[in-house]
Amino acid sequence: MKLVKGLLIFLACFIYISVQAQDANGKQPNIIIILSDDQGWGDVGFNGGTDIPTPNLNLLAEDGVVFSQGYSTHPYCSPSRAGLVSGRYQQQFGHENNPIDDNENSSLGLPLNELIISELLQKHKYRTCAIGKWHLGNAKKYWPSNRGFDDWYGFTDGGFDYWGNLNGKNEMLGVLRDGVPVPANELSYLTDDFSNEAVKYIDTYSKSKKPFFMYLAYNAPHAPIQATKAYTKKVKHIEDGKRAAYAAMVVGMDAGIGKVIQKLKDTGEYENTIIFFYSDNGGHVHGASSAPFRGHKGMLFEGGIREPFVISWPDKIKGNRTFKQPIIALDIYPTILAAANIKKPKNKKLDGINLLPYLESENKKIEDRPMFWRYSGGKGYAIRSTNYKLIYSYYKKQYLLFDIEKDPYEHNNIAANHPEIVDDLKRQYDAWDANNIVPLWSDPHIKNVIKEEKNRQYYIDKAQKGERSSK
Repeated sequence: MKLVKGLLIFLACFIYISVQAQDANGKQPNIIIILSDDQGWGDVGFNGGTDIPTPNLNLLAEDGVVFSQGYSTHPYCSPSRAGLVSGRYQQQFGHENNPIDDNENSSLGLPLNELIISELLQKHKYRTCAIGKWHLGNAKKYWPSNRGFDDWYGFTDGGFDYWGNLNGKNEMLGVLRDGVPVPANELSYLTDDFSNEAVKYIDTYSKSKKPFFMYLAYNAPHAPIQATKAYTKKVKHIEDGKRAAYAAMVVGMDAGIGKVIQKLKDTGEYENTIIFFYSDNGGHVHGASSAPFRGHKGMLFEGGIREPFVISWPDKIKGNRTFKQPIIALDIYPTILAAANIKKPKNKKLDGINLLPYLESENKKIEDRPMFWRYSGGKGYAIRSTNYKLIYSYYKKQYLLFDIEKDPYEHNNIAANHPEIVDDLKRQYDAWDANNIVPLWSDPHIKNVIKEEKNRQYYIDKAQKGERSSK
């Protein structure tokens, strides 16, 4: 009897020790989303860019997986971020447009009934922080500190002076720390400030028993185009002044990302940190380049929605690879849940997929699935299904169909040759659109969309002026 009792005690102790060891070895990963702002697809070395040095993003890509067809959920800022943090097409809950005012008492913001990724991770004992640009509502109820973030350092609006100047704005629309204005003398250059804050955060909480989630949303390289002498010196080889100034902003962001990665390595957290990097939408028209793709920010051509996109997790994902199938930022939310071993709440709808099975196995392929984009209540929209992409361009007032496999740069509109494909894609879009709602506020960006064709034609007509008619 004593022998049996002793054996049972031994087994209980063994199981307990084994479980403890499993917990220690199977710690949930830290999670970092690094979001750049209005960065062009071609403005990173890992996508073949040669004029802007991005050594740290290139190293992240070497340690991770580059997505050659990684898409944002929208061609401009706030809706794209709403889709990212909610894991849902933002058109389904009305956050389809940029908020139209900068009033800190505004009623415009990410609906409070949307369970965003920070709120869910916080409920599962993650330490959470938001650093940088928010752009999901200026009013206090929408602030990061009320949306699942324990710590917050950044600004709420869509853009801000990089030197920290308010330029007539209310101080509550400037840089805040947990809702309290940061004194101007504590700010230097915003990109550096955000990077340094991220480094300090990792240094502080890497030793905690809790894993951490960091949402590091740079406003670089969004306008205004401002950069330090140190960063402009690194792009003195670029002769185009507009391009050089923009490039300096990318260089500053890359340097900050390098500091973050180094701090993760110094604290022993890098291997077990899953990092997502991408841009919220395509490159803007102030020096960015979405080349070789057509279009830019605000457009549904590839240049407006196909982004530089990387996922790195050295402990779990084999690096130095390119994933060539289409993915979308909606996939980040379910991938985080899988990485953290958190079950999706029953009442939480997600529109993306968990990417880990496809990243952990080099042979597993994603089943074809349609992807959708819509702006301004449906004035313009697009659908990508298999290799075909249909766009309804609001400013061109026409349908454009492209075979993305054969024509990734969207040079040849084949809509007239394939009316049956156009009709099928329209039907798929209509079925998806039936689940969407009217935007909760109007679209201030649509005026820029309307001007696109007029501006284009102006320069074409100017170029042709004086041409002699053939006799």
